[in-house]
Amino acid sequence: MSKIILTVDDSRTMRDMLALALGDAGFTVVQAVDGEDGLAVLDAHSAKVDVIITDINMPKLDGFGFIEGVRKDQRHRATPILVLTTESDGAKKDRARQAGATGWIVKPFNPDKLVDAIRRVAA
Repeated sequence: MSKIILTVDDSRTMRDMLALALGDAGFTVVQAVDGEDGLAVLDAHSAKVDVIITDINMPKLDGFGFIEGVRKDQRHRATPILVLTTESDGAKKDRARQAGATGWIVKPFNPDKLVDAIRRVAA
């Protein structure tokens, strides 16, 4: 059974690129358009999501708030969360880690490296 990956990004283009790259690698991809939507989608899929990939800069609820919301839910305390963003600021990386992020990848991303990172954290 393939791993289910939730991607949370306000850019339709980025969501489509992720869906293509991850689908080609054999993952099932579920998408959300921002942090609020991501929490709703995660709730609907309950414990089925294996890895979450989120952007930081999004409307309604940013990536930091989303990560904190995920970690408050007992069902998802251990779900790996990879931040995929254009941000490279060390303070933001630290803030994401403190919120509960597992890893940080800077856009533009290399599909093979992203798949490798997912496989590492999902093992």
